[in-house]
Amino acid sequence: MWNEPYLETCCRSALHRLLQCGRAGRPDGLKDGRCLVRLAELGLAELMPEDTSRFRVTDAGRARHRSEIMKKAA
Repeated sequence: MWNEPYLETCCRSALHRLLQCGRAGRPDGLKDGRCLVRLAELGLAELMPEDTSRFRVTDAGRARHRSEIMKKAA
Protein backbone atom coordinates (compact mmCIF):
# COMPACT_ATOMS: atom_id res chain seq x y z
CA MET A 1 0.00 0.00 0.00
CA TRP A 2 1.32 3.40 -0.98
CA ASN A 3 1.34 5.67 2.05
CA GLU A 4 3.76 8.45 1.04
CA PRO A 5 2.63 11.76 -0.44
CA TYR A 6 2.93 11.90 -4.21
CA LEU A 7 5.83 13.94 -5.57
CA GLU A 8 5.34 15.72 -8.87
CA THR A 9 8.08 15.28 -11.44
CA CYS A 10 9.36 18.79 -10.74
CA CYS A 11 9.61 18.05 -7.01
CA ARG A 12 11.45 14.76 -7.62
CA SER A 13 13.91 16.68 -9.79
CA ALA A 14 14.31 19.34 -7.10
CA LEU A 15 14.99 16.64 -4.51
CA HIS A 16 17.65 15.13 -6.78
CA ARG A 17 19.30 18.54 -7.34
CA LEU A 18 19.15 19.24 -3.61
CA LEU A 19 20.95 15.98 -2.86
CA GLN A 20 23.60 16.77 -5.47
CA CYS A 21 24.30 20.13 -3.79
CA GLY A 22 25.53 18.32 -0.71
CA ARG A 23 26.62 20.35 2.30
CA ALA A 24 26.46 23.65 0.39
CA GLY A 25 22.68 23.37 0.13
CA ARG A 26 20.50 24.90 -2.56
CA PRO A 27 19.62 28.61 -2.48
CA ASP A 28 16.06 29.77 -2.20
CA GLY A 29 14.73 31.92 -5.02
CA LEU A 30 15.61 29.67 -7.94
CA LYS A 31 13.02 28.31 -10.36
CA ASP A 32 12.53 25.23 -8.18
CA GLY A 33 11.92 27.32 -5.05
CA ARG A 34 8.26 26.31 -4.83
CA CYS A 35 9.28 22.66 -4.94
CA LEU A 36 11.89 23.19 -2.23
CA VAL A 37 9.23 24.76 -0.01
CA ARG A 38 6.92 21.80 -0.68
CA LEU A 39 9.75 19.36 0.09
CA ALA A 40 10.33 21.22 3.36
CA GLU A 41 6.62 20.99 4.22
CA LEU A 42 6.85 17.23 3.67
CA GLY A 43 9.95 16.96 5.87
CA LEU A 44 12.23 15.99 2.97
CA ALA A 45 14.19 19.26 3.07
CA GLU A 46 14.84 22.01 5.59
CA LEU A 47 16.25 25.49 5.73
CA MET A 48 19.85 25.46 6.88
CA PRO A 49 20.11 26.91 10.41
CA GLU A 50 23.40 28.67 9.59
CA ASP A 51 22.00 30.22 6.38
CA THR A 52 18.21 30.41 6.23
CA SER A 53 18.28 31.34 2.55
CA ARG A 54 19.47 27.83 1.60
CA PHE A 55 17.81 24.43 1.75
CA ARG A 56 19.41 21.10 2.56
CA VAL A 57 18.11 17.56 2.32
CA THR A 58 16.98 15.75 5.49
CA ASP A 59 17.47 12.09 6.36
CA ALA A 60 13.87 11.48 5.26
CA GLY A 61 14.68 13.18 1.96
CA ARG A 62 17.70 10.94 1.45
CA ALA A 63 15.60 7.86 2.13
CA ARG A 64 12.89 9.04 -0.27
CA HIS A 65 15.52 9.75 -2.93
CA ARG A 66 16.93 6.21 -2.54
CA SER A 67 13.52 4.55 -2.68
CA GLU A 68 11.91 6.58 -5.44
CA ILE A 69 14.52 8.29 -7.60
CA MET A 70 17.54 6.01 -7.51
CA LYS A 71 15.34 2.93 -7.87
CA LYS A 72 14.25 4.16 -11.30
CA ALA A 73 17.80 4.94 -12.40
CA ALA A 74 19.06 1.47 -11.52
